[in-house]
Amino acid sequence: MKTVFESPRIRFVEVDEALVDDYLTMVNDVENVQRFIGKTHEPFSIEKELRWVREKREEQALVFSMLEKDGGRFIGNIELMEGGNTERELGIALTAKMQNRGYGAEAVSALTAYALDTLGFQRVFLRTSPANGRAIHVYQKCGFREYDRDTEHVYMEYTR
Repeated sequence: MKTVFESPRIRFVEVDEALVDDYLTMVNDVENVQRFIGKTHEPFSIEKELRWVREKREEQALVFSMLEKDGGRFIGNIELMEGGNTERELGIALTAKMQNRGYGAEAVSALTAYALDTLGFQRVFLRTSPANGRAIHVYQKCGFREYDRDTEHVYMEYTR
């Protein structure tokens, strides 16, 4: 797996078919992950997840799998999604086993720095559920500020 960039404890690698079992464990975890990344739906299948990996690689999407530097364990995925030439939307999902260890804050800070310093974006924004207080706290800790809120989402941004 090709490392694209690193932070002190995390290697950010291209998404890879070898990690599909880890991806499935994460995205099919209704309690800890799925309820925060979209509407509840039928469990993802291995075929659907393999198709997702191939599409992301073909598109050269800015999505990265995160692996612990010490031990190589899968942490989760983080992505710079839709946006224009100067901004992108951040999305992140951590596997339940790796939550509450500081990886979320480290990953958000590292990807934001990569987006601004290496890729040249001026703004990184995101949206999360108002019920996801833990994530909101992490984003604030990383320098994101809330700029809007409704019943479905809290909207936050990091700008220079």
